[in-house]
Amino acid sequence: MTSKLFRNIAIGLVSTALLTACSTSPTGRKQLVLLPDSQLNEMGVASFAEMKSSTPASGSTQATKNVQCVADRIIAVLPQEHRQQAWEVVLFNDEQVNAFALPGYKIGVYTGLLEVAQNQDQLAAVVGHEVGHVLARHSNERVSTQLATSQALALGYQLSGEDSATKAAIFQGLGIGAQIGIILPFSRTHESEADVIGLDLMAKAGFDPEESIKLWQNMSKKGASSTPEFLSTHPSHQTRMQDLNAAMAAPKQIYSSLKAANQAAKCY
Repeated sequence: MTSKLFRNIAIGLVSTALLTACSTSPTGRKQLVLLPDSQLNEMGVASFAEMKSSTPASGSTQATKNVQCVADRIIAVLPQEHRQQAWEVVLFNDEQVNAFALPGYKIGVYTGLLEVAQNQDQLAAVVGHEVGHVLARHSNERVSTQLATSQALALGYQLSGEDSATKAAIFQGLGIGAQIGIILPFSRTHESEADVIGLDLMAKAGFDPEESIKLWQNMSKKGASSTPEFLSTHPSHQTRMQDLNAAMAAPKQIYSSLKAANQAAKCY
């Protein structure tokens, strides 16, 4: 009787915590956010400082200027609460084809990306996407999801009787199932959502949103991952291009209006 009462109280407390931690992303999607944004910002600032200490910045003044220009255009169209922050942008001298944005308003671009993002619009697609992660609080949501999942499994383990080999095997399977069924799909949802947010941001900033498709065509030529999509944290290149095409109408209209008014971006 006591065990059953404890179990019901524990489940009730967890359920209440999850319900009261609900938030909404910029696209209207419900989110689980358990941590204060200030804590994620501190982590982002610390991570960025560590990256700067371990990876040198690019020595190319022109390339750095180009990246800064693209980032500044994106930042200028953000909601005020994000636009007024002191964003820091660094072009890292590293061959990996990647970029990132961290809580704490930090943006990093690797020089290797500039070999694939062949013009300002394609670079803007990447920067807009990464900034989209920050606007949508994806880091907080992912940490919260992992925390809630691990706590739920730990709670279930404690309430499911005495230890045994069978019990251990069952919960190991549940852990793998949670990774594939909850955490990875959330990551793919984050990537797809950041693509849509980034598409809107780049168009409002005066960059051609159709270049986002060409960017992923370039990425495909660079090499596709052999990991099946359902086991990956990212959608396949083909899925991304299809989703971007599906969301293209409104951003394309925004860009066309800016271009007609001679307000399109001119970074390089």
